[in-house]
Amino acid sequence: MADDTAPVPVRPTPALLNSLAHAEFVHLLSGIWEDSPWVAEAAFEARPFADIVALHHAMIRAVRDAGHPAQLALLRAHPDLAGKLARGGGLTAHSTAEQAGLGLDRLSDEEFDWFDRHNSAYRDRFGFPFIIAVKENTRDSIKAALATRLDNDPAVEMKTALGEVAKIAKFRLEGLFGT
Repeated sequence: MADDTAPVPVRPTPALLNSLAHAEFVHLLSGIWEDSPWVAEAAFEARPFADIVALHHAMIRAVRDAGHPAQLALLRAHPDLAGKLARGGGLTAHSTAEQAGLGLDRLSDEEFDWFDRHNSAYRDRFGFPFIIAVKENTRDSIKAALATRLDNDPAVEMKTALGEVAKIAKFRLEGLFGT
């Protein structure tokens, strides 16, 4: 008789995190910052971490200290909200779940067109996709923020987008650690 029970996933703890080798640490945390494992690599040196708040702060410092080119690459690693990549099933597991949670994967054709137009205008203006912590928003508040943030100064918008990425990372860490 085959054993059809799945192994019970173990939630990492700060103690486990602090005991991991570099490669294991990076592997575990590589999805926290969208397609940017370099953030986990840089944060590894800040161990030991008392808790996930300390880990999150170390990761934020790594992004801040990385400089403009790396920050821009981090922002550009994010997908458009309700974009073609999402419709084609090409998002990371985290992004898929986050966008699906608000139904951004099930929009009407008119809504998809609205997002396509605004995402394109945003990307043309700032050079990176519109980023917002979906878990803190509704579909309507995301649309309002996208329309409003198009008027931001580029330096202000980069700072805003990096803040949103940090919030997304916090939510992902909380999910991973079960907090």
